[in-house]
Amino acid sequence: METVTLDRFELVGPLGSGADYDVRAAVDRETGEPVVLKRPTPQTVSRQMHGPTEERTARALEAYERAGQYCQVVPRVIGATEVALHDEYFGEDLGQPYSVRVEERAGGIPLVGDPRSRILRVPIGLGQNLFALHPLALPAGVHDWPIQEQLLEAQEIYANAGYALLDLGPHNVFYSPGTGRISLVDASALVGHGVERSQGNRGPQDVHDFYIEMVKFYLAPELPPLDAAGHFDPYNQRPVISIEDECDSLSGAFASADDALRDVTAACLGKIRQRGYESVAEFASDLRECLRLITIRNDQMADREAAREAWRAALHRLSEDHWTRYRFDANTELAALAG
Repeated sequence: METVTLDRFELVGPLGSGADYDVRAAVDRETGEPVVLKRPTPQTVSRQMHGPTEERTARALEAYERAGQYCQVVPRVIGATEVALHDEYFGEDLGQPYSVRVEERAGGIPLVGDPRSRILRVPIGLGQNLFALHPLALPAGVHDWPIQEQLLEAQEIYANAGYALLDLGPHNVFYSPGTGRISLVDASALVGHGVERSQGNRGPQDVHDFYIEMVKFYLAPELPPLDAAGHFDPYNQRPVISIEDECDSLSGAFASADDALRDVTAACLGKIRQRGYESVAEFASDLRECLRLITIRNDQMADREAAREAWRAALHRLSEDHWTRYRFDANTELAALAG
């Protein structure tokens, strides 16, 4: 991994901040390309509580060397700084050393946007609803369910390197409607190579925690909505508490689906509950059958044209100014959609 210095990058501004990382936009002075700088949040640095985040970064960089660099949906890691004081660069007075990871900036929009944007009435669930749950139009040459297929492919690559890649919910996935490509903006939640990850009372996690997220966030038990507003809010965003609770909840959600979809989903959830899948490929086969049945169901819906009109009306909301903060040109990308 290349060691870089921050004077190579022209700081642009903040992109967001989560529980672990503060993310800033910058430009690589050597290439002119947009990049992101990821560092522990200033609050944890100032309190000298950023050690776990530094360890997570080290694991993520190791996994990138083993798997991520071979995965097209993981943004290229340009390098990382030494652990050092960066107060002058960021205009702060934290007084504690830490490292900064530099990655290429992902294209597209988040499947689920920043919850704080709801205050401004931004429909933050558009990406998830329009492109993951109800993709009623796709760019030419892109096959059905591109988001799910790329997530499965990424997990297979990491599995072959001995990892399970976790936390791939819609908030960590960007999508480019014009190309049908996704980017994983956070590939640092991992288990494997001696790393055991627990979250709250859930206990040790494995690849089945990815499988439950795929069913929870990327399968729609209901038909596409018949009004644009039905695409505005994120779907199923309650945090995962436990696999058992999620299986119960999702079984109930799919109970009203047609018999074939309900039965296949129930069998899939049963294997997840028992942590009984032996490979990513085995799970992928079951998930694809669910998606195939959803495609048939949607194609045969009586109000399909009304659903398509609602879909197009919701799609138009991506032309609003809010989305210009991302690497996303609405005129170009939306024009590429067929139908």
